[in-house]
Amino acid sequence: MSTAASSTTLFSPAPSSQPPIFHKPTTALSLSRVSLGLGLPRSLPLSTTHLKTRRNSSRFSTCCSTDAAKAPDKETPIELRYEAFPTVMDINQIREILPHRFPFLLVDRVIEYNPGVSAVAIKNVTINDNFFPGHFPERPIMPGVLMVEAMAQVGGLVMLQPEVGGSRDTFFFAGIDKVRFRKPVIAGDTLVMRMTLVKLQKRFGIAKMEGKAYVGGEVVCEGEFLMATGTGSD
Repeated sequence: MSTAASSTTLFSPAPSSQPPIFHKPTTALSLSRVSLGLGLPRSLPLSTTHLKTRRNSSRFSTCCSTDAAKAPDKETPIELRYEAFPTVMDINQIREILPHRFPFLLVDRVIEYNPGVSAVAIKNVTINDNFFPGHFPERPIMPGVLMVEAMAQVGGLVMLQPEVGGSRDTFFFAGIDKVRFRKPVIAGDTLVMRMTLVKLQKRFGIAKMEGKAYVGGEVVCEGEFLMATGTGSD
């Protein structure tokens, strides 16, 4: 009797107020199912499988987010996707500074101006420009000399300001060097011109400038300019 009672006490579960919790053992069969489901070799451990799955999913999500950023917004009409150039000086302000008038005023708007340093301006090239009927009737191309003239006028906007010597009322070409024409400029293009003051001799009113002209972000013309300021009596 004592032996039976002790064996019953030894092998009987301890009384508990909560129901027993059963843990499902992890077997080779369950691991093989996971491996087969992911299309990976059965020999790979479960931790490696999860790690590779995480890396692949992160690469996929990164790729998708990058492609989405590059893709244009199809819901936004094309006429609303691009902002206009800013206006630092409009055509009326330009006419107050430059002495040029139609048909030789070749600057439409100043979009950036650093006093005594540089200016960026645009020239909207249209088929109505008076030089296109002769250059050329079958293939309208803006003459290179007029691109250089337009860039010089942008340089004049820098030179005729008070920071440089704005008491002079006009300026002249003193020389041009290293001018290169990279691509033709045609009707419909927007010529964006940057002129930078490199050296100034205020005593003689002579300035050396560097200029570049762009269409669609590509250089179409560049060169070095030497200009002199003067008055009507000079």
